[in-house]
Amino acid sequence: MIVIELNPKYEALRAWIEAIPQTFAESGEVIYDARNQIRLITAPDGLRVCVKRFHRPAFFNRIAYSFLRPPKAVRAYQNALCLLQEGIATPEPIAYILCGNGLLTESFLITKESTLTRNFYEFRHHPLAGYEPIVEAFAQFTAEMHQKGVLHKDYSPGNILFDIDKNGRAQFEIVDINRLLFHQTITQRTACYNFRKLWGNEDFFVLLATSYARARHWDEATCCRLTLTYWRRFWRFRK
Repeated sequence: MIVIELNPKYEALRAWIEAIPQTFAESGEVIYDARNQIRLITAPDGLRVCVKRFHRPAFFNRIAYSFLRPPKAVRAYQNALCLLQEGIATPEPIAYILCGNGLLTESFLITKESTLTRNFYEFRHHPLAGYEPIVEAFAQFTAEMHQKGVLHKDYSPGNILFDIDKNGRAQFEIVDINRLLFHQTITQRTACYNFRKLWGNEDFFVLLATSYARARHWDEATCCRLTLTYWRRFWRFRK
């Protein structure tokens, strides 16, 4: 059994996409290889695409994904369409593929390759000096996303891509989007908690929180205190 949902814009790639379960392991360049594997592959028309193969789910999850709730590939594909409709940047979805024999065994998500080359791991040990406009722009980006009722439940460094365009403006995209909530009322505590997984020094979080609070017309001191509290608590537990 193979189920494919294809973005109508890319119908010309259908035959090539149908073969991905057989060709994936020998195609393109591996850019991530852990629980999931991601490869950059050039399609027959020259389009550079990102193909993510999700890890084989455990038995009970195979049952759940087959009968009870959408698999991760489906959610990521549908969420990408919703984000773009809301004006929130993410790589354009091309297709998803579900494979199995009664129960789901393997799934793939195919998107356009992002043109953004940097991610938020850059802030791990880097001094804030010189990065202030990027952090302020990111706070504005996140505030606009939250005001649209969208919450990324894994807002972590590798899931936020960015770059500086030719006019010197910071551009952002969010990825790994199978865990999103839409139509949410995002309170101050929820927003500050959402930043806890990011990497950076304390001055990074102070600037992020105060800039975010300014964009939401919230009290800056309260937002800063909550953000620092959740961030310290998260990383203390992780250590």
